Amino acid sequence: MRKYTLSRSETSEIIQTVNEKWPKTAVPSKIKELQVVEVEENNNLLIGEDFLGVKINQHVLPLLTKEETLQSFPSMSVDMGAVKFVCNGAKVMRPGIVKMDEFKKDDIVVVKDDAHGKYLAVGLALTSSQEAQAMSKGPVVDNKHYISDKFWEAYKQNK
Repeated sequence: MRKYTLSRSETSEIIQTVNEKWPKTAVPSKIKELQVVEVEENNNLLIGEDFLGVKINQHVLPLLTKEETLQSFPSMSVDMGAVKFVCNGAKVMRPGIVKMDEFKKDDIVVVKDDAHGKYLAVGLALTSSQEAQAMSKGPVVDNKHYISDKFWEAYKQNK
């Protein structure tokens, strides 16, 4: 696992992506320097002074550690039967969803369990919330980062 600091231009590219895709309330006020922990090719953990993120290809998602950041994103709750699958990286399927906030296709969505409200995963919406509510089956969120995955473990090792 290689660890290094991004150049100013690379850091500003990530900041621009975060500013475009994240809710304004989730964007940290200042990111001066970003450390990168290479988890695998094109999959990195991003650590800054007031920023924790996961970069998967061109997507920058929040790490599942800072609740105040995660609360700013649209969320959905899944029933307890879906928790095991979501925590193993499966897509979030419509039958397991109990409730959801409003979101558009390709938005970043956080997934919680219905019983305890614990954050389980972060992913990209495959449909809008309106389309998802009309569905009875099928995938709704492409799960990109979940509890105990390679990013979670890399963060624990590099605290």
